[in-house]
Amino acid sequence: MNVGCIPKKLMHHVAKMGELRHQQKTAGWGVDLDTAFAWDTMVSEVQMYIKSLNFGYRSSLMKKGVTYFNKLGKVTGPNTVQLKDAKGNVTEVKAKKVVLAVGGRPMVPSNIDPSLVLTSDDIFAMRKPPGKTLVVGASYVALECAGFLKGCGYDTTVMVRSILLRGFDQQMANLVGKYMKETTKIKFIESATVDSIEATPEGRKKVNYRFSSGESGCEEYDTVLYATGREIDTDNLLSGSLGVQFNPKNKKIITDEKEQSNLDWLYALGDCA
Repeated sequence: MNVGCIPKKLMHHVAKMGELRHQQKTAGWGVDLDTAFAWDTMVSEVQMYIKSLNFGYRSSLMKKGVTYFNKLGKVTGPNTVQLKDAKGNVTEVKAKKVVLAVGGRPMVPSNIDPSLVLTSDDIFAMRKPPGKTLVVGASYVALECAGFLKGCGYDTTVMVRSILLRGFDQQMANLVGKYMKETTKIKFIESATVDSIEATPEGRKKVNYRFSSGESGCEEYDTVLYATGREIDTDNLLSGSLGVQFNPKNKKIITDEKEQSNLDWLYALGDCA
């Protein structure tokens, strides 16, 4: 919620306001379209709203008598969870039942220096305006981010390896792509993948990419945003000696119809299941 649904919805709302300014002028409202968009103001307000939501969640937990630990958990043994705080201090709690309800982490390919790119987790808290941006990926997260970046006035390009919105109805996916290209004027580099990214002396990112035809291309961007999917961090959430059964393809926990793993005390909900 902190790095997905909530800030994304708010930033789309902001982008829509920007689009409406142009319509207001043709409708008779005296709108100054030369006023520069204040990215940092938007990010500050979005982050303050998220903090207020988190405060509300914590208050609700306290009212319901739920003990809350702001710590990183790892299941280290039967009915046992190890908790580590920001300073590295470790404690341990025991429970009759343990439920894992964690989301995924954005993936960045191993051949790409992560210091040169952002992920969809980063963009919502980035204080510096993104400028000319390349969005790598064609997932719904990628297209949503590209949409609000373009709506906020930034030169935005989407790099697509094969098809838009894999796993979605393709007639609908193609309509989304057509709208983005023709109406919002978002640029697309299709049937291409990134070979490498280099930092330039001016602080930009030089992206070298290759088309499926074998031809290559190169362009510089201020920001490169990776939205090529998420992976589940079960390696760091569960001790390997527990014997939890995973899907070997994506490391998600295999559960039955009651969300229970192969261990009678361990359950999984959401993206990790």
